[in-house]
Amino acid sequence: MKKKIIFVIQKLWHARWQFAKYFSIGLTAFFLDIGSLYALKEYAHFSPVEAVITNQPLIILFVFWTNKKWSFQAKGQTHAQLIRFISLALTNYGISVLWMWFFAHILDVHYLMAKMANVILAVSWNFLAYKYWVYREITVHKPENQLLTD
Repeated sequence: MKKKIIFVIQKLWHARWQFAKYFSIGLTAFFLDIGSLYALKEYAHFSPVEAVITNQPLIILFVFWTNKKWSFQAKGQTHAQLIRFISLALTNYGISVLWMWFFAHILDVHYLMAKMANVILAVSWNFLAYKYWVYREITVHKPENQLLTD
């Protein structure tokens, strides 16, 4: 048991710079999201809904590409990674809605406190999901004696 705990601690320690990059991308995305939302609403005179419809795809692509290239340095398989990324984003959306309903409506926790707790947990599980699922490289093994046919 002690060896397993030490192993987990070592794995987390080795991922600390990767987490720092991931976290800085998330922080940058937050400011880009709020800034572009404000600019589109106040200067381009978009409605808030139009502004979100416009800026969200760009923010999502920014987060996907910068994490792929900088945080996790993932190679290839962009299409499969993007599908996993979007699947995770949709899952997070569903969890966020259920979380807010449960804590704000059922337990009467202040909605901002509920949201902050959800974001803190999401940052943690998203890092692990990105590292071990979204950006993992899938190797396809071909039999050595496979005949090539035209």
